[in-house]
Amino acid sequence: MTIEWSYTNYPALGILSVSGYLGEQATARFAGAVGWVEARGTGPLILDLTALKGWSVEGQHAIADAAARLADAGRAVELAAIPADGSLVPDARQPHIPVHPDLDSALATHHIHPDGAGQQWRTSAWPEDTPHAG
Repeated sequence: MTIEWSYTNYPALGILSVSGYLGEQATARFAGAVGWVEARGTGPLILDLTALKGWSVEGQHAIADAAARLADAGRAVELAAIPADGSLVPDARQPHIPVHPDLDSALATHHIHPDGAGQQWRTSAWPEDTPHAG
């Protein structure tokens, strides 16, 4: 099982929504999505995990790696709606990653309205009925 993703770029931040299962087989695809985000956005990145069915230890490491990669580029990563089957275990080497209970809470922290105009990209198999920002 792999992931699908949708990215919405606002002037002040970006939202990367992920669906599926973030396991070892999906980490390369996730890293590619983060590269897409890094090339097209500025400001903090909210990683929306509302539609994520779960994650493995490798998936958690991929998120930590993404946070470090984006921190090197001057961007913070925040999580929204982490899977119920676990929590991100911080590593002393990674930047602090704030966790919000849901996407609306994360957006409210930044004073962004979820229906605001933002440029959006998504994988071709992004589920039509899966919530996404924008």
